Amino acid sequence: MAPVYVGSVQATDRLPGHCYSPRALKCIKVEFVVLVLAFARACKDYTIRLTAYTNYSLRTLMYCALHPGTMVRMEDIASAFGISKAHLLKSARQLGKLGYLKTTRGRTGGVQLGMAPERINIGAVVRALEGDSEVVECFNPSTNTCPLIGECQLTGIFHRGLEAFLAELDKVTLADVTHDSEALRQRLPSLAVA
Repeated sequence: MAPVYVGSVQATDRLPGHCYSPRALKCIKVEFVVLVLAFARACKDYTIRLTAYTNYSLRTLMYCALHPGTMVRMEDIASAFGISKAHLLKSARQLGKLGYLKTTRGRTGGVQLGMAPERINIGAVVRALEGDSEVVECFNPSTNTCPLIGECQLTGIFHRGLEAFLAELDKVTLADVTHDSEALRQRLPSLAVA
């Protein structure tokens, strides 16, 4: 019977009990690394992106942190960042439900931080707004069409990468990203007090 190859590893390189020999394991590790590097080169322009919704929500929080104790009008935030007021209203509503913002309706209404900026963790905000982030198709078993599911090692790699990304965000609070408030305020239009 001719040997069966798995990449450059022969089936005859297995030890009794279907374990691979040290030589075979070394070949498998090298082939896996080559596969991952090839995939990384193919996806070099791929980045983890937050949704526009989360991006706008974080900008809203930052704007409020830069104007502590002030009721900020949604028009001011929309104007400062060049964002649609309708998009901001939706995110402000959700941030209010989560307790990150206090919202007041009406002619003199607006938003302000619902808690101290030191208590607002960026990782927690992103998780709350993004939900189950599907970096790749195979993260969602109900919509996945990839035939490699279950055998492909990339799913685990992407899960660990996403967790590492979120772990970095967990180290940062709103106070951290707005600590140089004067420099940030200078880049934004003047606030019209509500």
